[in-house]
Amino acid sequence: MRVSRRHFLVTAAALGASALLAACGGGEATPTPAPQATPTTAPSGQQPAASPTQGAAPAASPTVVSTQPTKTLRFGCAVSLSGPLAAGADVTIVASYKLWQRDVNEAGGFQLSDGRYMIDIIWADDQSNPEECIRQTQRLITQEKVDFLIPPYSTGINHAVAPIYHQNGYPQAAVATWVTAEDVQRFPYFFSFLGNPDIYAVDGIVGLLKYLNEQGKIGKRVAMPYVDAEFALDFVKPLRPALKDAGFEVVYDQGYPQDVSDLQSVVTEIMRLEPDAVVGITYPNDTMLYVPPMKVLGFNPPVLFLANGPNYYFFYGTYGDDAEGVMGLGGIDVRNQQIVDLYKRFAEFNGQEADRWGGHVYYMVGQVIQQAFERVGKVDRKAIGEEIKNGTFDTVMGPVKLTNNVFLGHWLIGQWQRQPDGKLEYVAIMPRDRAAAEPLVPKPNWKS
Repeated sequence: MRVSRRHFLVTAAALGASALLAACGGGEATPTPAPQATPTTAPSGQQPAASPTQGAAPAASPTVVSTQPTKTLRFGCAVSLSGPLAAGADVTIVASYKLWQRDVNEAGGFQLSDGRYMIDIIWADDQSNPEECIRQTQRLITQEKVDFLIPPYSTGINHAVAPIYHQNGYPQAAVATWVTAEDVQRFPYFFSFLGNPDIYAVDGIVGLLKYLNEQGKIGKRVAMPYVDAEFALDFVKPLRPALKDAGFEVVYDQGYPQDVSDLQSVVTEIMRLEPDAVVGITYPNDTMLYVPPMKVLGFNPPVLFLANGPNYYFFYGTYGDDAEGVMGLGGIDVRNQQIVDLYKRFAEFNGQEADRWGGHVYYMVGQVIQQAFERVGKVDRKAIGEEIKNGTFDTVMGPVKLTNNVFLGHWLIGQWQRQPDGKLEYVAIMPRDRAAAEPLVPKPNWKS
């Protein structure tokens, strides 16, 4: 089923929340005092963040503070711990914020005007369902009385809960979402740290295809399959005219359900059309369904781009050397030592590799939140929202400043490429002025 469209979800959320949340507080709250840090309630299947990795230090605050905090800030996060989005959420939001929490607490917590505060994260399962995320977010606000909220996973779910955040004065520092001018007008503290579809479509995908075409590496026939979810629908909307304006011929333009279990018929039809580039706008679960039929059919297009999926390390873990040359969103700059170190610490702490698109971004958002809290000096959510909106922050990605509530400093497209040590890494190839490597085109043949 499709994730519900934005306007339906926003309207439903607003109507459902109005009665329940009328009594909830505004922007300022009193943090919860505690004699020591409350252990984080770990989601199902996760190890609690109580066993820190020896020798690790937070990127932004390397000095461990010896003063023992005496208070706790309670963060709430309704996120997909089950359902079709759980695999992506587990390795992004859950794992990244658990590492961030560990690093913050080991360094002495947040320094506010009245002392230091440990961070406690209260997890709730939205079951990959927008309506359930609304219910769980309401519970975190009204029953758990959290000081701050960590936004959920997926574009559609973030838009569904936006009225809840807004009505209760909680800034929404979202990563897995797009923020439009309309969103900002309605919800002034709705932030996107993952960019917007126009940038990825025009500067990322179309910019890459034009670059490759001008080099004579590909022709102009493009196949564009996509998952029928808000993330993809928002993406293909600017992508279609951008491809046309750049002179590319879209020979395939069709969607499929989010709960699809087999894409052989789609791959067969695309193969028949002989495109120069396959540009799939995908989620992780359907991304994994492309490679098997392509290998069976012997279909190896010069450019294979699958939006949200190759960036996850489990794509490489599943397909090994066959991942070489596959492209998707995101990527990392292997020349940035802070990011390299972060990914190493992430793997050591969580026992799994981080998402190469959002992993460093989620951690960066945690750093932004901490700095905004400390500059304001108390739990004043409106003031913290203003600081996030207007401030400049020191992070693992360098200086971060939002433009109209959107962060524009990411890497747009990555590709699995062989490194000098012989291992594959998902390196940034777009935009060209910040790329870590040249695109590897045509894609190498399947290995088996």
